This record gives sequence, C-alpha cells and structure tokens, in this order.
Amino acid sequence: MTNHSQSISLTRYLIEEQRAGRINADLRLLIEVVARACKTISIAVGKGALGGVLGDAGTAGEASINVQGEAQKKLDVLSNEILLEANAWGGHLAGLASEEMDTSQPIPDVYPRGNYLLLFDPLDGSSNIDVNISVGTIFSVLRAPDGVTRAKDEDFLQPGTAQVAAGYCTYGPSTMLVLTVGNGTHSFTLDREIGSFVMTTRGMRIPEETKEFAVNMSNQRFWEAPMQRYVSDLLAGKEGPRGKDFNMRWVASMVADVHRILTRGGIFSYPLDSKCAAKGGKLRLMYEANPMALLVEQAGGAASTGRQRMLEVQPDGLHQRVPVFLGSKLEVEAAVRYHAEHDRAA
Repeated sequence: MTNHSQSISLTRYLIEEQRAGRINADLRLLIEVVARACKTISIAVGKGALGGVLGDAGTAGEASINVQGEAQKKLDVLSNEILLEANAWGGHLAGLASEEMDTSQPIPDVYPRGNYLLLFDPLDGSSNIDVNISVGTIFSVLRAPDGVTRAKDEDFLQPGTAQVAAGYCTYGPSTMLVLTVGNGTHSFTLDREIGSFVMTTRGMRIPEETKEFAVNMSNQRFWEAPMQRYVSDLLAGKEGPRGKDFNMRWVASMVADVHRILTRGGIFSYPLDSKCAAKGGKLRLMYEANPMALLVEQAGGAASTGRQRMLEVQPDGLHQRVPVFLGSKLEVEAAVRYHAEHDRAA
C-alpha cells in the first residue's frame, strides 16, 4: 500500500508507463477520459434517490429493455450516455461498443478518429442500485485493425489476449478504479477532496489458494454434472475430498465479487446451466469476462470457461456469452479439472 506522502495519481502512473514505452500518448489519454467519465457516474450513483436516478428506465409504467433482454435502470441509461459522450470527441477511438447497445457505434464524422476500440458495461450489477449495494463500470480497450478508422462490429471480435488495457470502477463506500495496461493490476482510490484517482495498491496479487467461493446457489438445480460435483465437494468441507472448509460469498455484482477476489482471493463462478445453455452462458465475453480475466491474470490468478482459457476464446459476436470461472489460480485449475474429468468419462 502507498502512504499519503508517496501517493501517485493515475495521471502520473500513466505518464510513467508511457515513458517506459509500455503505452503511447493516445492510450494514456483514452484511459484518463474513461476515468473522468467514471467520476461523473460515481457522482450520480452517490446521489441515489436525491438525484432522481433510482428505478427502471422507460415511460408510462413500461420498462425499457436493452439488447440483452434485460430491464434497464435509469442509471444504466445515464451511465451509458456519460461514457458515450465523454469518449466520442477525444480523437483516440475508431469506435465504441456497449453492453446496452445492439451494435457498435462509430465515432461521429465531426470528430477526429484514433486507433483504439472501447468496449464497456456502463453499470454492472444494476439490479443492486435501488438497495444501495456496490455497482461498477467495466471496460476493455483493443487496437483497431490496420486501416480501420470507422469501426464495424466485426472489428471488435478479437480474443482477450489482444486487449491493450482493461479495468473497472467500483462505486461503493469509496470509488475505486482497478486497471491493467499489461504490466500488473493496480488500484486507485478517488480522493473526493481533490477529485483525483490516487494509487492505493501497486501490483495486486491474488493468493493461489483460497477457502472462499462466489456462486449463485439458487441456480444449482440447473448446473451441469461437473459443476454439481465441484460445489458439492466444496460444501463437504474438511470431511470431504477437498479437505478444508469453504465460505461462500455472493454480491450479485460482478465488479464487487471480483474486487473482493483481487483483494483477498477466492473463486468467482457463473457456470453453464440449462437456463442459459442456448445462449452459451450468462456473462458477456467482450464486456465482462475478457476485461476481468485480464485483470485477474495480471494479478497472478486464472480465468477459464471451465474448458478453455478465457482470454483465448475467439469471439463470434459482439454480445457473445460464456461460462466464467476466475480467481485464485489453484482453485480455478481445480474447477477446470472437474470439467475435464467429466468430459473424459462422457
């Protein structure tokens, strides 16, 4: 942890990364624009009911439905608009894509264009907004293919290994930005008095072993056999095949659950089940799984679909869904092993 006398602002950290040759000026400025947008979203989240931003979006008693088939909250729509507006004019992007929008959005002709693509989930965990539980913003940055200045959907379909930066901002008791540009995972806390993100942990590390798991147990009856067996063995505790007691934690906000894992270890699972099998899974590869996988791997953890390293999945659609296992390396490997043994037997 850094102390106050040694505090490093997000801007200083990014300039140092640029001087070291790990990022260029355009990527530095793009990340700063995203961070400023997150500060604006943080203000809206912090006002809550006082800002009139709680409840469902839509009019005349009818909820607004996004491309995922999910009811949008007012803050979903507001957060999406804040990120779109903030990033449209900077000159760093060839296009943007949002979990809340059907297709990607090119940069308007009146603005200059750059060489990067930005994907984001503007407000993850929005079902928690009205009950004052932590929510967050997730983002991923890719390079635009050579020669592309007006990006189309297919230009975004790159595996997670192609990400040049990823991060999330969590809006909780404090507002925190967690970021990687491929040189470790670092956390920055918003100092509200000066309005800047200040580094509070350099080089976050996830313990390889854990006794905590995060999963939505209400879906247990829909899980595949290997997931049933895996969680059953976790619940068996010391007397079971795993030989130790596990605790379960579940916030139903991926940002909050992953932040806990980055801070103290654990495994987050959203496995394939019969309810979401036709869609390929529950969580979105491009907006949620890939950026979180990069952050976790850069912190010494692992991320998998249960059958493949997450970052090596080749996307086939902008809103592709996948099963997700991420967190402490040895525990993710254990979950993958259960799936591999089941598949071999089958």
